[in-house]
Amino acid sequence: MKKRRYLIGGTLGVLLALVIVFVYFLFQKKPPAPVARQAGLSPAKPETPPLTVRREIIKKGQTLSDILARHNFSNAEIHQFTEDVKPVLNQKKIIAGHEMRFYADSEGKVRSIEYDIDERSYLLISPKEGRFEAAKKEFPFETKPAFVWGTIEDILINTMLQRNEKPILAMSLADLFAWDIDFYTELRKGDSFRMVFEKKFLDGKFTGYGEILAAEFTCQGRTFQAFRFTYPDTKKSDYFDAGGKSLRKEFLRSPFPYARITSRFSTSRLHPIQKVYRAHYGVDYGAPVGTPVHATADGLVTFAGWNGASGRMVRIRHKNSYETMYLHLQRILVKEGDRVKSGEDIGAVGSSGESTGPHLDYRIKQGGSYINPLSWKFAPVEPLRPEFKEAFAQAVKNYWVLLDAPFIRLSVWLR
Repeated sequence: MKKRRYLIGGTLGVLLALVIVFVYFLFQKKPPAPVARQAGLSPAKPETPPLTVRREIIKKGQTLSDILARHNFSNAEIHQFTEDVKPVLNQKKIIAGHEMRFYADSEGKVRSIEYDIDERSYLLISPKEGRFEAAKKEFPFETKPAFVWGTIEDILINTMLQRNEKPILAMSLADLFAWDIDFYTELRKGDSFRMVFEKKFLDGKFTGYGEILAAEFTCQGRTFQAFRFTYPDTKKSDYFDAGGKSLRKEFLRSPFPYARITSRFSTSRLHPIQKVYRAHYGVDYGAPVGTPVHATADGLVTFAGWNGASGRMVRIRHKNSYETMYLHLQRILVKEGDRVKSGEDIGAVGSSGESTGPHLDYRIKQGGSYINPLSWKFAPVEPLRPEFKEAFAQAVKNYWVLLDAPFIRLSVWLR
């Protein structure tokens, strides 16, 4: 019986992988492969000898001139190189730990150089007629679909780690549902999730995550869904529920995904310093000093500076007569007149002004009156464009195949 279960499980595992790959690539529009030339139409080109690569890990204090000299560049070539690439690569700003690759022919002449800018891109530098041309390139990542599910025992990050995934994937999932779920205050043991997402590989090695394609999260008996859809005309992507309503609301639920609430909105609270009862029109989030604070919606910064007992404070005006305030900051990253986007860093948690410890006092006004950020119902924005309703419905059907397949496999295996 066990052998039969393993055989069934293994067979279904292969089928599941094939289904995920097949459905995933339905969404990927790639140009057709070039048609091979028919024999005899053109003479065969002689094969170019392969280039050899010499790798150089930049050391602290090392300059671009030092590195080029190590690879037999003359002083004149080094000067020409640094001048030609200066607009895109300042030799004083090359980063220790990044890699440079020198590709040379059989005679040892360097034909091209690559410098890693970041995890996604590199600079390609090629000699041409006594000069050097530089162009930014994207790494040729291989993107593969993947599936993960889990049941919450304590926090989302730990559950993701137990599934051999990175904490950043948990943060991405939390960001996706941040308009509906406060992942610090609302998460309970037994809550669950499942998701289909992209993994990126370079030369067969995992390098990071791509986009979340579809996800479902059940929190305290409420189930939320997200399906990624890219408009064929504008190529803009967004997330919607199965009915086509945008997951994005007017405001994020909190100024950061993970923080503990130390004091709630109240019309009568004992002030911790002045020891008198008075209204507290915000929500206090306890967090370490320096924790990034995000704007909870798009808006215009109308104040950024010191404001008495509030300490360092940022005030942002939003559409529909909303206004948010962020008090007791350690530092401020915006200035009056700046336009900010939802989720953008505007400051860092501190304990400035009348404060007994590091925290953020977060407040919202609507029409000039304070409202409770934890209980206010915010409306969705930018629903699915109606002309793409049918295309989206088909995409959702495909996504459900990916989300349901592992559970179908599990139920069969357990019989």
